[in-house]
Amino acid sequence: MTIAQSETRTGLVRSRFSPVGGVRKRAFDVTAAAILLFIFAPLLVLIALTICVTDRGTVFYGHGRLGYDGRRFKCLKFRSMVQDADAALERHLSANPAARAEWEATQKLRNDPRVTPIGRFLRDTSLDELPQLINVLLGDMSLVGPRPIVQAEVERYRHRIDDYLRTRPGITGLWQVSGRSDVDYDRRVLLDSQYVASWSFTADFIILLRTVKVVFSREGSC
Repeated sequence: MTIAQSETRTGLVRSRFSPVGGVRKRAFDVTAAAILLFIFAPLLVLIALTICVTDRGTVFYGHGRLGYDGRRFKCLKFRSMVQDADAALERHLSANPAARAEWEATQKLRNDPRVTPIGRFLRDTSLDELPQLINVLLGDMSLVGPRPIVQAEVERYRHRIDDYLRTRPGITGLWQVSGRSDVDYDRRVLLDSQYVASWSFTADFIILLRTVKVVFSREGSC
């Protein structure tokens, strides 16, 4: 079957098909995200106040990511880094070739000098990602899906980028419950494609259950 496609302003190929899971997956996302936001509201307020008190500055951080169909959106997180994070990263990479090699290979640093003390705790417990429930309500993300990527990562997906574009990126996903930072980039891309190819409600439910275990055990956190 030939899929009707058109070129987007991001340089990606846009599909006219609905996101993987369709209306059923979206209905579940909206319902669950609304319930979780209500349940976690006191915790969200507490975290926001803690950031304000311990590290004066903005509470939230919105990073540009690519979603379903190549659409750009701001992926929300509690701010876990210093205010001048981009400049701090460049200074660190310029002075540390090993760190630059790690960054170029994984887009992550195990010992990231930009992370604040409260930010380290939020990252280790994945609490920094709670604001992404808002992204789910807005339709930018799903509870389960591929990890949201930036434009620069598109070329690393190569021919598998079409799989990524077929679904909304997720707060959690197959990569997050399969080792997270302990999984190399090529394996992560393969896991994203595998998720899209074999999507089912049962698979999403299992991933959500496994996410709870991963968060509490802090497996593969970085």
